[in-house]
Amino acid sequence: MIIKRAISIAIAAAGLSALTGCASIVSGTNQPVSVHTGSVTGATCSLENNKGKWYIPSTPGTVVVNRDYNDLRINCEKKGYKPTYKQVASKTKGMAFGNVVFGGVIGAGVDVVDGAAYDYPTDIYVPMQKGLA
Repeated sequence: MIIKRAISIAIAAAGLSALTGCASIVSGTNQPVSVHTGSVTGATCSLENNKGKWYIPSTPGTVVVNRDYNDLRINCEKKGYKPTYKQVASKTKGMAFGNVVFGGVIGAGVDVVDGAAYDYPTDIYVPMQKGLA
């Protein structure tokens, strides 16, 4: 009876672990991103992807964004400077491919859907230029 119960618990634990993605467990579904505007400081920036929108009130600055397959769009503004836009692509993390082997198709699917399979650059440079007088 004790052996059957232990086997049942082990099977249930294995089944539950197959439903979570490896990248979700290791690095989560969000990440910090820092925005630098070159020699210009004090610009306000918004960052946006399909998972949400975030703000940096003054550059250089850091914000935690949700990971996503889609590009991260960054808009920076400061009085006296041209508004600057930059789009940054996400990259698929190597562990997402390993997840197919170790976590199975379900685990890999979870990581793709929740964004954990992707990464944005940690530091993003959005150089700004003086506006026309």
